[in-house]
Amino acid sequence: MQGKVEICGVNTAKLKILKGDETMELLRRTKEGDMQARQKLIEGNLRLVLSVIQKFAGRGENVDDLFQVGCIGLMKAIDNFDITQPVRFSTYGVPMIIGEIRRYLRDNSSIRVSRSMRDTAYRVLQARDRLVAQNQREPTVEQIAKELGIRREEVVFAMDAVVDPVSLYEPIYSDGGDTVCVMDQVSDHHNTDENWIDRIALKEAVRRLDEREKRILSLRFCEGKTQMEVSAEVGISQAQVSRLEKGAINTIRKNL
Repeated sequence: MQGKVEICGVNTAKLKILKGDETMELLRRTKEGDMQARQKLIEGNLRLVLSVIQKFAGRGENVDDLFQVGCIGLMKAIDNFDITQPVRFSTYGVPMIIGEIRRYLRDNSSIRVSRSMRDTAYRVLQARDRLVAQNQREPTVEQIAKELGIRREEVVFAMDAVVDPVSLYEPIYSDGGDTVCVMDQVSDHHNTDENWIDRIALKEAVRRLDEREKRILSLRFCEGKTQMEVSAEVGISQAQVSRLEKGAINTIRKNL
């Protein structure tokens, strides 16, 4: 966003910058019902919205949409700001704008989360903020659960459900050579292409056995029964079970 940038028809290079005393005066007039002062406040703080939405760049979201949602957060901040408190408006406004954008991203995410789960996550975030303010330190999951009167697992599930998804190709480390991505850290070393081919070949080899051989192998290696137990179930001697088992395994090895 260098130089002249237009978002939703707004030329950011011409946006007015309000001083602290101007902002407070406009807030006071807004609280008295002056809609013109409210409009000036919105226009004078659009740069605040722009600075926030840059934090959400690179997520594939339409910038104009994020800007409009950020403006909604700005208007909520203006309407809810308490001018009697010794707090700068930007200090109050930025979290409101961020919260509105995050809510928009959660509600429009391709990963659907139930309304009850989102509500629980919202309560968890509020409880966390209260505990941080009270104790001046980050609360544990157990403390948050106790504060809300819910199980620890519910807190964990709710917070996991609203975490922003991360691309498998998100770089997490680079030393000037090959970049290590998330995918490299979570790759499945068991279900590789080679293992898939081996499994297909094994299934094809087993398919060529006769039904009695298949049943004996299933009882022995899937159900974990002894040769004596298999012989009683199939109705043949233990020596026959042993011979058929070895023959089936040799057939599979030959086919592989």
